[in-house]
Amino acid sequence: MLVAGFPAGAWGTNCYLVAPAAGEECVIIDPGHQAAQGVEEAVAKHRLKPVAVVLTHGHIDHVASVVPVCGAHDVPAWIHPSDRYMLSDPEKGIGQIIGQPLMGELTVGEPDDLVELTDGATLELAGLRLDVAHAPGHTKGSVTFRMPEQADIPPVLFSGDLLFAGSIGRTDLPGGDPAEILHSLARVCLPLEDETVVLSGHGPQTTIGRERATNPFLRQVAEHGPGDGGTERAAAPRRGM
Repeated sequence: MLVAGFPAGAWGTNCYLVAPAAGEECVIIDPGHQAAQGVEEAVAKHRLKPVAVVLTHGHIDHVASVVPVCGAHDVPAWIHPSDRYMLSDPEKGIGQIIGQPLMGELTVGEPDDLVELTDGATLELAGLRLDVAHAPGHTKGSVTFRMPEQADIPPVLFSGDLLFAGSIGRTDLPGGDPAEILHSLARVCLPLEDETVVLSGHGPQTTIGRERATNPFLRQVAEHGPGDGGTERAAAPRRGM
């Protein structure tokens, strides 16, 4: 399997191109702010053919390049319905006016072909299997994509802004909920195998086992459950949007 990832834009949002191998079809995950050029460079370098864009949530730092990327390759995009509104009105998703000098010229709106994600769905795209889990807390429509173990490759979780190496997504923006994100961590992350590789929306890769042992938020949920207080501590992270 090939995973070509790179940080893009002002917030260093990780965009991933995933394919069974070089020279084959691929899925693009979270082409965010200023990601279009990086996508084209990865497509050319690995001789890939994009067939779909899938989005972990609707914040502008994860979706800003959806329209140009989908248009360039004539492919659909997938997003949870609760975050769909942010494609056309990104300022509602962050509760403030977007700084144009920082963001540059933006192409907002929906791509020509947009499909809504549902919890528990399995996407079969580009010869890959992506299991969808609704994981609200960072936004109402946040989802993760899990690829099951195959041959010598461990399971992979594209966690968006639910889980980071050593931290979790912020919950202080519209649609965020500190209690809800703890429940999502308990339902979506804790049941996974320790060897599951976590590729998140920001920062380096990690594993579920490492986060279970060292991430204070995941440890809190594992030891005390998602409803045992601690929601104020869970609101602390400020990584990305």
